[in-house]
Amino acid sequence: MATTTSSGENQDLRPPLSGVRVIELGTLIAGPFAGRLLADYGADVIKIERPGLGDPLREWGRPVDGHGSLWSLVQGRGKRSVALDLHQPSAQEEVRKLAASADVLIENFRPGRLEAWGLGPERLHEVNPGLVIVRISGFGQTGPLADQACFGTIGEAVGGMRYLTGEPDRPPARVGLSLGDSIAALYAVIGTLLALRTRERSGVGQVVDVALAESVFSLLEGVLPEYSYHGVVRERTGNIAHNSAPTNMYRCADGVYVVIGANSTPLFKTLAGIIGRPDLRDDPELQRNPGRVRRADELDAAIETWTVSRPSADVLATLRHARVPVGRINSIADIVDEPQFQARDMLAAVEDERLERTVLTPGIVPKLSRMPPWVPTLGRDVGQDTADVLAEIGEQLERTR
Repeated sequence: MATTTSSGENQDLRPPLSGVRVIELGTLIAGPFAGRLLADYGADVIKIERPGLGDPLREWGRPVDGHGSLWSLVQGRGKRSVALDLHQPSAQEEVRKLAASADVLIENFRPGRLEAWGLGPERLHEVNPGLVIVRISGFGQTGPLADQACFGTIGEAVGGMRYLTGEPDRPPARVGLSLGDSIAALYAVIGTLLALRTRERSGVGQVVDVALAESVFSLLEGVLPEYSYHGVVRERTGNIAHNSAPTNMYRCADGVYVVIGANSTPLFKTLAGIIGRPDLRDDPELQRNPGRVRRADELDAAIETWTVSRPSADVLATLRHARVPVGRINSIADIVDEPQFQARDMLAAVEDERLERTVLTPGIVPKLSRMPPWVPTLGRDVGQDTADVLAEIGEQLERTR
C-alpha cells in the first residue's frame, strides 16, 4: 500500500491502532470479523478460543489439513491465539488479568453469558475502569428478545432485509454471504473507535452495545418513513431499483450480465442516445425520475435490446467511455482478473509455511495515506500463543505491583 510523505516531514507511520490491545472473546463471524478489522490497522488482538477445536469457524468452509478452514485463517489474520476454557474459573481469572492490561474487549455471546462467567462489565471495570467492552448480540443487551439466540440470518430476517430480497413472485431470498454479521461487525468497529475517542477525554471506558437486527434495520433507507407517512409497505422488486430508473441487470451477447445505473436525467439521456433511442431521450415524461420509474419495464427492454446484441467487453467500454455507470457482475474468478482490484492491492498474496501454495486474501479497506505498508498474514493455530501471552501478562502485572 502506498504512503505519502511530505518533504522534510518526519511522519509517524506506525499503524493507526498500534499500541491498542484488544481481547477477542467472540466466535464465528461478527465478533471475530470486528477483531480482524482492528488487527488490520495494527491493534494487538488476542483471540481467546476453546482448547482443541478452537473457534467453530475453523470447521466452516473448505479446510487446510490440520489448520482449519481457509475462511478462519483469513478471519484470524494479525491475531494471537490463546486457548482457554472459559467455563473454568482459572481461565476466567486469566481473562480478568488480560482485561486489566487491555484497551478493548469484544464478545458476541448471548447476553448474560459473560456475567455468568464473572466477566461482566461491572467486574471487568473493577480491574480496568478504562476498558471499552464491545458486546455484539442478536437483539442487544436489553428488550424482550435480548436473551434469545440469534445468528446473522435471523438478524437479516428480523431487521427487514430478507423481506426485501428476491423476486416479487418468489419467497424472500438469502444474500449469498453472512451479511448481517458483517454489518454488525462494522458497527462494532465504529463503536470501538468512538468509545476510545471518548476515553481520551474522560479516561473512562464504556459498553458498546451492538445488535445484529438493529444493524440490519439501520440500512433500510426510506422504508420506515414511507410506511409511517404513506402507509406503504415496500415489497421485493428483484433486480429493479425501487426508487430510480433505469437501473437494472442486463444480459450481453456473450451471456455475461452487466449492471447499468443511468438514473439521473443527464445519464439517462446519454444512455438513450448510445442505444439509438432518441425518442426515449426526448420524451417529456422521461425527463424526470418519477416518469422513468413508471416506465421502467419499457426502458429495461430497450436497454437490453442493445446490450444483448453486443459482447460485454464492448458494452463496458462504450458506457465507460461515455461515463455511464456500468459494471460486470463478477464471479470470484473475474475479481481475481480485475485490473482495478489488482491496482488497489485488494488481492493480497500470502505465503505460509503451513500451506502447499500461495493463497490470496482480501486487502484492507479503507486505504489510509499515512499507513505503513501492510503485510498480510494468516491466522495462527489454536493456542499457538498461549504460553507467550500469559507469560507476558504475568510480567506486566509483576511490574505494576
